[in-house]
Amino acid sequence: MVPTELVIARHGEAACNVAGIVGGERGCTGLTNLGRDQAAQLAARLANEHSHRPYTAYYATPRLRVMQTAEIIARALHLPATIEPQLRGPDHGDADGQPWVDVKTAFQGPPQHAPDRPYAHGSETWNQYLNRATTALQKILARHDGERVLIAAHGETVEAAHTLLLGLTQSTRLRLGFVTDHASLNRWQKPTNRFGRTIWQLVTHNDTRHLGNPR
Repeated sequence: MVPTELVIARHGEAACNVAGIVGGERGCTGLTNLGRDQAAQLAARLANEHSHRPYTAYYATPRLRVMQTAEIIARALHLPATIEPQLRGPDHGDADGQPWVDVKTAFQGPPQHAPDRPYAHGSETWNQYLNRATTALQKILARHDGERVLIAAHGETVEAAHTLLLGLTQSTRLRLGFVTDHASLNRWQKPTNRFGRTIWQLVTHNDTRHLGNPR
């Protein structure tokens, strides 16, 4: 049986990342020049993989920085991306477009550290975001059982996948975090072992070797 494989590629560096701006629909103005270069290097690696073991499904989130990254990947793979709105990053409410330092100072920390409380007027709580994103991931994985799935997305999407597939509680983020660099690859596989059991295995996290980085 062919194992299901989930690969989540984080977007390249965006202008809102450099400026420290909350990058929702208003705050995200797209990739920097470095971010486009990172996306191109990421796309070249994925295209090489795709030529040997094709991806059967390709999804992307609707935020501008992800859409621009996804377009670069799509051209390299000759595989159009399906936009999945439910995988968008957190809904930031009035924090969208504001400096993160101001938002975190007012909230006394990042959204994950008070996961059931909105961090701005009109924002999702962290746990509301996790529930939405993990539900969307579950539906995608059920739809593509036994297939290779590629998703261009956010660092928060990687956190959602780890929460879902590692079986973490929603309070886990109070104790640990995941470093997820721009244009990194994060890979899961679900093979069948010799006892007939299928379990998810985290193969790589934050893989940036295509950018000339050791990890």
